Amino acid sequence: MHTVIAPRDERTQPARIVPGYPQTPWRNPREPLVRRVPTLSELTGPLAVAPRLELLGGDIAGHGAKRAIGQLMHLKVRVVDEDGAPVGGTVVEVWQANGAGRYSHPNDDDHAPVDANFYGAARLVTDDTGAFELRTVKPGAYPVPTRDGWWRPPHIHFSLFGRVWLSRLVTQMYFPGEPLNAQDRILNAVPDAAARERLVARLVSPTGEPHDALVFVHDIVLRGRKATPTQP
Repeated sequence: MHTVIAPRDERTQPARIVPGYPQTPWRNPREPLVRRVPTLSELTGPLAVAPRLELLGGDIAGHGAKRAIGQLMHLKVRVVDEDGAPVGGTVVEVWQANGAGRYSHPNDDDHAPVDANFYGAARLVTDDTGAFELRTVKPGAYPVPTRDGWWRPPHIHFSLFGRVWLSRLVTQMYFPGEPLNAQDRILNAVPDAAARERLVARLVSPTGEPHDALVFVHDIVLRGRKATPTQP
């Protein structure tokens, strides 16, 4: 069976090189791509990614004396395909800055304080309805170390693993009403306004527990015209 890989949609996907963001040139090839037909080993297996990885659970906010500092939030995400069908069994990795805008990583030496109770990463699996939930704190904004006054708005990173190793989506989710969204060079590297909007979560009213948290919902769409854009 011949497999056709759709070409990249330059309107709905971010620019390969983002001016003022030094990491993007490192993540893109300098030479033209060489097209080759995927082999059987690339198009099959491993069919079960979850057993090969340690799952970290969906509560990274903590409780009591171990509760992370910041605005408590509850995130409900659905992963669906281009026809709206749920994609269950998808391994999703999540990482984010703490409430002050700092990552729990030795390479982040920003001015913001470290939160001893916040690691800021999770690994989960979508259920049969394609859903997963995350209890966390809303990440803070932070300055990009380029000396030109550029700040990244609050956002959360996602990495989704497909059924084969060639199938992976790395993207980010943003929050509605954030002033920094309008000037973020990563978000605005996506030319199409509708595609950018698909990266912004929706704030909803809580219908029960948790009563003390902001509740956001977000859809991640795989493939198709309304696919969620990749984000570096």
